[in-house]
Amino acid sequence: MAVGGRTVDVGALLDEGPWSGFQKQVLACAALAVVLDGFDNQALGFALPMLIAEWGVAKGDFASVLAVGLLGMALGTAIGGFAGDRVGRRRALVGSMFVFGAMTAGIALVTGLSGLMALRFLAALGLGGCLPNATTLAAEYTPARHRPWAVTATILCVPLGGMVGGLLAGVLLPSLGWRALFAVGGVAPLILGGVFAVVVPESPRYLAREPSREGELRQVLARMGRPQEGATTLVDRGEAQGGSGAGGKDRSRLRALFGGAYLRDTLGLWLAFFSCYVAVYVVFSWVPTLLVGQGMSLKAASSGLTAYNLGGVLGALAGGWAIGRVGSRPAMLAMAMGGVVSAVALKLVPLTGSEGSLALLLWLALHGAFVNAAQSTLFALAAHVYPTGVRATGSGCAIGVGRLGAVLSSYVGALVLDADGGSGYFTLIAGAMLVTCAALAGIVRHIPRAEAKARLAAATASPES
Repeated sequence: MAVGGRTVDVGALLDEGPWSGFQKQVLACAALAVVLDGFDNQALGFALPMLIAEWGVAKGDFASVLAVGLLGMALGTAIGGFAGDRVGRRRALVGSMFVFGAMTAGIALVTGLSGLMALRFLAALGLGGCLPNATTLAAEYTPARHRPWAVTATILCVPLGGMVGGLLAGVLLPSLGWRALFAVGGVAPLILGGVFAVVVPESPRYLAREPSREGELRQVLARMGRPQEGATTLVDRGEAQGGSGAGGKDRSRLRALFGGAYLRDTLGLWLAFFSCYVAVYVVFSWVPTLLVGQGMSLKAASSGLTAYNLGGVLGALAGGWAIGRVGSRPAMLAMAMGGVVSAVALKLVPLTGSEGSLALLLWLALHGAFVNAAQSTLFALAAHVYPTGVRATGSGCAIGVGRLGAVLSSYVGALVLDADGGSGYFTLIAGAMLVTCAALAGIVRHIPRAEAKARLAAATASPES
């Protein structure tokens, strides 16, 4: 790299350089924020049985509360993406944590459905804004060869947060009640948000396109072990070429997603996120109901969802590794087709018996591995497709469209179960994953193999981001 009075490519320093301890610390902070996001996202589900009993209302009365929360997350994801590109990833992430923390803590004080619905919507805005900025921050602090794994590991913290929430709910709900669960879920992000505001730095790739913050950029590079002399000019050549001026106003960023350079990939990402979220959330929402309706005990039905989540964690880790080895196109197409095949196989597994079967648990785990691998690696793909100027906007909009698929799954899942039971249910999931596969096949800017990326970086002055 050039030194002295010459030009230094910040993007190349990040993409090709070592992965320092400081960069890993930033990744850990982003991941922790997502753990809290996952906890608060699922807190209402843990508390629902106790709320129904205490308030004396029917289960159906909470449908609008759940739907409003999912819609709020969709809107918050898009808003958070715009905010991340406009004011920076760190500020948008910390702001999102303050919003969902304060609103979740406020839920501990509500006394009825109307108050719960209002605060859940506001909390969901923050929950939605957290994820795109955390994943973007993780991506932009990680070298290219490790980026798919780092983003996937960050996304994995959503189910990990749900698992932490389940453990805490098992302790807090019987002893202190549902209000304590929301109080803990609200105070934790408020405290950590304050800590992150002090210790988490802004993304160097964001700072590279903000001339007024060059001093801050030099400080960040020094903390990464890449100090630059004052006479050097710091640029991000790859992003400047890929951005096409998209780092301007918000309308320019949104137009860039549908410009000739990115239209096909934007549509492909939106369709893939939408259909994959349908497949994931229809399981989260309705698998226990399906299994209990087939005569299984509640414990056995819960074990089925646990197997699905466990497979999802392992599958997502394997998916990030596979992308680094063979690139995202073959890896993600295999994941999506695996989701199709395993869903079809589940149609053939008997669902009778109070305790279920080992075969059912194994197929649910395998299906969870394929589907969650595809869903989690979609975030890495979105971070790769878009340049810095529109990366948070592009990722946020894609995730927001996915949230709409989650909302749809609540209603479609119920309709299919009433009409055709388990056979129609798994057919729905197989169809959603088939659409995901087709959408992934249509995307142009897939992540190349790590070896190919390294060769490309060595042969060019402005490596692909």
